[in-house]
Amino acid sequence: MISLMQSFRIRGGVHPDPRKTATTDLSISSDFPLPKKLYIPLQQHVGKPAEPVVRVGDYVYKGQLLAHSQGMISAPVHAPSSGIISDIADYPAPHPSALPIRTVFMETDGKDVWQLLKPPTDPFGLSAEEISLRVGAAGVVGMGGATFPAAVKLNLGRKNKISTLLINGGECEPYLTCDDRLMQESADGIIDGIRIMLHGMETPQAIVGIEDNKPAAFRAMKKAAADFRQIEVRQVPTHYPMGWDRQLIRYLTGKEVPADGRATDVGVLMHNVATAYAIHKAIRHNRPLVDRVVTIAGGAAGSPGNIWVPIGTLISELLDFCRVDRAHLARLVMGGPMMGDALPIAELPVVKATSGILALTQDEITRGSEQACIRCARCISACPAGLLPVDMANRIRSNQLESAVDIGLKDCISCGSCSYVCPSNIPLVHYFKYAAGELAARQQAQHKSEQTKKLIDERNKRIERIEKQKAEEAARELAAKVAKYTADQAEQVL
Repeated sequence: MISLMQSFRIRGGVHPDPRKTATTDLSISSDFPLPKKLYIPLQQHVGKPAEPVVRVGDYVYKGQLLAHSQGMISAPVHAPSSGIISDIADYPAPHPSALPIRTVFMETDGKDVWQLLKPPTDPFGLSAEEISLRVGAAGVVGMGGATFPAAVKLNLGRKNKISTLLINGGECEPYLTCDDRLMQESADGIIDGIRIMLHGMETPQAIVGIEDNKPAAFRAMKKAAADFRQIEVRQVPTHYPMGWDRQLIRYLTGKEVPADGRATDVGVLMHNVATAYAIHKAIRHNRPLVDRVVTIAGGAAGSPGNIWVPIGTLISELLDFCRVDRAHLARLVMGGPMMGDALPIAELPVVKATSGILALTQDEITRGSEQACIRCARCISACPAGLLPVDMANRIRSNQLESAVDIGLKDCISCGSCSYVCPSNIPLVHYFKYAAGELAARQQAQHKSEQTKKLIDERNKRIERIEKQKAEEAARELAAKVAKYTADQAEQVL
């Protein structure tokens, strides 16, 4: 039973149909056949893309470094299997735009041979700094969708003296059950990963939040954490978007993250359960992040389930493996239906952020036609960030983007709750995504304009400096000639 105090901590949100029953009771499958070709993007994380260290024609082993990180906020990329590097070129990204990004093409040899791995390590014999270095070298990023390099967050936690590590086991998006199954089947590894993160951050305690529609996962995690007093496993209400960091922090700790601040400002840092498991494998077993669990679901999927998938696998191969009926496939979504991205084609690779692939039928996506706003204010009540969605949308329609920013556009998390509850079927979140993209484009254009102006100014100054130098040189030459002429005349007089 939720206490009155806790109920005030849940702001906005909705209760969409979970649609998880098709996969929640199915064990994670390791039967997916190794693809003959993998497409490994070098940009699978927040920050700069990784820089290749391999060449076309190189033979690589599974887990071998393909590209190193660039700068502090970046992550390396490793080989998901063994084989030959056939090309390094642009390939469409798993994004609604499908714009090309630099990608490593690998022809697998079918052997799936790991590089020589170091023997298992005792993480607690390592320093906190060494933990962060090894997590970074393993290419681990936030696997809940944010893809922020995990090592950077560990360093932030240590630097900011974080008091509580929060682990997100909510998985509030409909259809998705990859985290649920991972908690049910690998709870010991997840808890071990949490202990390693606590050690790496020098943080005293962790709280795991699991939605109450995942009782089996809760029991498994509770049992795995029983011997570790610093780790508390708690249930949270099934309430979308409970997986949002600020919502979960508010509910579990009672702390409010400032609108213009970060979780670290209130002494909290959050990671996903899959990230904790990846850190367990990276530190305990020296295995970099080269695969992940992906939920394949939706009405068009004949055999939905959760599958261990090598990074770089084409989504089209997963659809074939799960017997997706292409004739009834109306929309292909990467992630969940609320915040996921609709993909234009299926020939796109699985990346570290791919939690799910949804093959949705027309019945699952059909909504009524858009009508005029009736000013019911349901979108305002549903917004977990406490914004004014209808007012922001009206300003965006009028191309008043800066005005929309003034009333909170940049605080929007694009959760889709406002669109979900709108009785007029207004696609509010689409307006916000458009505005965010347009503002980013304008900022880039402004930056480019400023850089161009700077280059022009520098060129003009350089030309001015050269002209000045030429004038000074000419003046010196003239002065020298005058002096010589004067001297010559003086000699003739004498």
